[in-house]
Amino acid sequence: MTIILLSNGDLSARVSTRGGSILRLDRGEVPLLRPAADDAAAIDSGCYPLVPFGNRIRGNGFDFDGRRFTLTPNTEWDAHYLHGEGWLSEWSVEQASGDAVVLAHTHDGSALPYSYRAEQKFALRDGAFEMQLSVTNAGARPMPFGLGWHPYFPMTPQTVLQTRSGPMWSEEEGWLPGAPGPVPADLDFSQPAPLPHRWVNNGFESWSGRAEICWPERGAALEIAADPLFDAMFLFVSDTSFDPSYKRDFFALEPMSHLADGHNMPDLGGLRVLEPGETLSGGVVLTPRSL
Repeated sequence: MTIILLSNGDLSARVSTRGGSILRLDRGEVPLLRPAADDAAAIDSGCYPLVPFGNRIRGNGFDFDGRRFTLTPNTEWDAHYLHGEGWLSEWSVEQASGDAVVLAHTHDGSALPYSYRAEQKFALRDGAFEMQLSVTNAGARPMPFGLGWHPYFPMTPQTVLQTRSGPMWSEEEGWLPGAPGPVPADLDFSQPAPLPHRWVNNGFESWSGRAEICWPERGAALEIAADPLFDAMFLFVSDTSFDPSYKRDFFALEPMSHLADGHNMPDLGGLRVLEPGETLSGGVVLTPRSL
């Protein structure tokens, strides 16, 4: 495991090769992502990549191109294979400077029926944190690929969120997606609103790719701008029944290129079929500002 420190002006970041995760992103003394210790696993970090796809696949299997593919759960606490291999793998440092780093991760198809090469680029530029993620099909057959990130943002008592999306997917047993429907009032963030005091674990279609988080008591805000590739979004607010140590101090807003369980949808839910050698890539920019 290697820790890379990036800085530019009043912005700083700590990036770990463990899970290709971001441990910290700060503007001065203000944390913009959930702070994590240097030895943190990806799930306890500030942000980690979702590659070669995100979320869960119903029944740990899917049919594609005339074949049946089966997956094995990759955590001790979830019956479903979760979030791809990137977050559980060691990444290599391909390039590094004082304000930018390039990480890479390859998978040979041993733990997952995908062979691929993934790359992340992080840079502090012009007062913003730029993130790029790509995946190249290194296998011998076409496969459906997706990308995303799983950032955790600080949640203070006065935190408000503003973003726009289309229908919201309900949640079924096993943390699986149910069906799309209207966005409930307490998850309508078309105008700035606080996050609800309850469990939230839902995907949203037709996401605008734009969001803003405000922390009034810290005099700070964060603008999120995602490439059009990321037209789905997942929102997560934990609770003490799932995590007894949860203190309502963070939430997740996950830019994704596809819906959960897209592998089992007729249109693949936004997953892109990559031929051998083809690449899928997209970026997100986080821009802090003062209130």
